[in-house]
Amino acid sequence: MRRGKRRNLLTLVLGMSVLLAACGTDSGGSNATSAAGTAPGNSGNTEEKIQIKYWYAYGEKIEEAKQELVKRFNESQDRIEVVAEYQGNYDDLHAKVQAAFAANNAPAVSDLEISSTGTFARYGMITDLTALAEQDKEKLQIDDFNPGLMGNAYVDGKLYGLPFMRSTPIMYMNVSILEEAGLDPAGPKTWDEFEEYGKVLKAKGKTAMTMPTDIWFYEGLVAQSGGQVLTEDGKSALFNSPEGVAPVEFWKKLASEGIIKIPVGDEAGATAEKDWANQTSAFRFGSTAGVAGAIEISQGNNFEFNTAFMPANKSYGVPTGGCQLVITSKLSEEETAAAWEFLTFMTTAESTTYQSKHTGYLPTRISALESEELQSLYKEFPQYKVAVDQLAYARPRPMETAYPEVAKIVKNAIEKTLLDPKVSAQEAMNEANEKANTLLSK
Repeated sequence: MRRGKRRNLLTLVLGMSVLLAACGTDSGGSNATSAAGTAPGNSGNTEEKIQIKYWYAYGEKIEEAKQELVKRFNESQDRIEVVAEYQGNYDDLHAKVQAAFAANNAPAVSDLEISSTGTFARYGMITDLTALAEQDKEKLQIDDFNPGLMGNAYVDGKLYGLPFMRSTPIMYMNVSILEEAGLDPAGPKTWDEFEEYGKVLKAKGKTAMTMPTDIWFYEGLVAQSGGQVLTEDGKSALFNSPEGVAPVEFWKKLASEGIIKIPVGDEAGATAEKDWANQTSAFRFGSTAGVAGAIEISQGNNFEFNTAFMPANKSYGVPTGGCQLVITSKLSEEETAAAWEFLTFMTTAESTTYQSKHTGYLPTRISALESEELQSLYKEFPQYKVAVDQLAYARPRPMETAYPEVAKIVKNAIEKTLLDPKVSAQEAMNEANEKANTLLSK
């Protein structure tokens, strides 16, 4: 899932000069091992397998899908063995990869949340895949990847990742609550309609939405207002622009009226999910990765569930999220070749079809999207297709090196104005913008 937990590589940014000095130029480390020290091309002898590590984020249905795909890869050939290891959320994973890279013990392959690709690439921690993609262009068919998901795959014109489990935030709706309140079950299409729905729900004793102050959702509402969070060159922030302030003013108004509930702290996201599952809140914003789980929750709790676009302001707009697969940069040639073979397997049309059905993540390939298998799924469960359709309004996430820390500053500013009635949205975002510009200008 992205998915909310994609931030805070400050340790990486501030400590990278020391980290790289400590890393040296050793090739291989213990990223992978080969029982007989032979290249992966010598098939037929299982004792000569090359073993590589794959580190991934998130558990439950997401972990199930990743482990199943790794199993399928290992069974598909007898030259390479991938050992998959869970490493927590994206923040946890990124920190562990950083530490392992410094100790020459990084995994060969890792999930990487898309907005962190620029940081890892520019500090030399991941491999430029451009030549490998060109070499295997017939097999890879890079033009088959959905163009709306490729924006964060490139850094400074070079390919560093292949789209894997990719997402957008969507709106989850408890249709049963809406119908009981006499509201249109199709849900609100605009901010104004959302507010009207909220007033009716409040009168019925329900909260419209429990929502954490997630930078991902904020980026979406800025886009809906016709703005951007950074200038095109990424050197200046636009959080205090009219478009950057509008989402915060909207949330502050709804919170003050008791229409939305905004929890804070590490459990804010879990609280939002719990309130929706327990039918305390009618709506929630969340990653498309949760669709399969939400279907199970709605069936178990006996309510009707549907998904919708995030409501529009001036227009619809949404950031993309999730992760891509990357190869770390201190591998031998045979390890890199093995890792690349694994990446291409994990991102085939067949693989993306499987993981999309199992979780709700977006199908990353056009051929998978158009397949009879997924088209049949969308007819039976239209909740899956909403995120695909919403991609028409999607945009990449910023990949400036300082952005993870900038995102934390903005999140804190939003929480400050929501929690303190005396702090205006404009004042909070002015302060956040000034701090962000200091980091972006370095």
